[in-house]
Amino acid sequence: MTDTVSEAEEPAGAPMTFWEHLDEFRSRLIKSMIAVAIGTAVVISLWGPVSDFFLRPYCDALDALGRTEPCSLVITDPLEGFRTRLRVGFTGGIALAMPVILWQLWQFIHPALKPSEKRWTLPFVISGVVLFVAGVSLGFWTFPRALEFFINVGGSNISPLFTPDKYFSLITFLMLSFGIGFEFPIVLIFLQLAGVVNADTLARGRRYAAVGIVTLAAIITPTGDPITLGALSIPLYIFYEAAIVIGRFLVRRRAGLPGFRRGRLFRRSGSDRS
Repeated sequence: MTDTVSEAEEPAGAPMTFWEHLDEFRSRLIKSMIAVAIGTAVVISLWGPVSDFFLRPYCDALDALGRTEPCSLVITDPLEGFRTRLRVGFTGGIALAMPVILWQLWQFIHPALKPSEKRWTLPFVISGVVLFVAGVSLGFWTFPRALEFFINVGGSNISPLFTPDKYFSLITFLMLSFGIGFEFPIVLIFLQLAGVVNADTLARGRRYAAVGIVTLAAIITPTGDPITLGALSIPLYIFYEAAIVIGRFLVRRRAGLPGFRRGRLFRRSGSDRS
């Protein structure tokens, strides 16, 4: 009887070989890349309204400074318009595909979880998407203030003439950096649930975390101005504190429930592939 039960349960938790684990990762990566490709095609096909949307912060910055320059971009290379559309399309494709990317990421680690922990799938994906959208929105809101800062520093005798390649690369990278940066608390909470770190360790490292967050924000934000730096580093530190509180609560709540099984990341479950 015991042997029968063990044999019945073995397929759901049989150890995966290195190549099977690599094949699982490749499958998830391909699905994510397909979603990015579809998102890229959508952004490129809607280039008119997309370019108008991204140009709005530039117009707002000029209006706020009372500048009389036209709110338009200047092409200095015949191929610049084409390259810009492709680059913006790819960045926008990543943003549109983020729900799929998060879902595939969670499904990749899904076999390592017990049934009681798999109920976190929807909260993980939904919270990840909400935080990403919040980060992207904050980056878009911050960008006109950053432009005002740089245009004003140049002086009134210097007219801003931005090229599409430089301008669109800057705003899309900034928004994507904010969106990815806002995933920071989910990573911290997951690491606590996985037992990699604990809330007490994170709490003791607050001072180091503050320095690290400011340094990270300075690295991933392309503008380097104090407005953008503060707009990203302050929410990240608030998220750090919130992750400590939420992680401690979830770990304590789960104290009497089944936890992560060590080494189960390399186990497979036939019902988990989707």
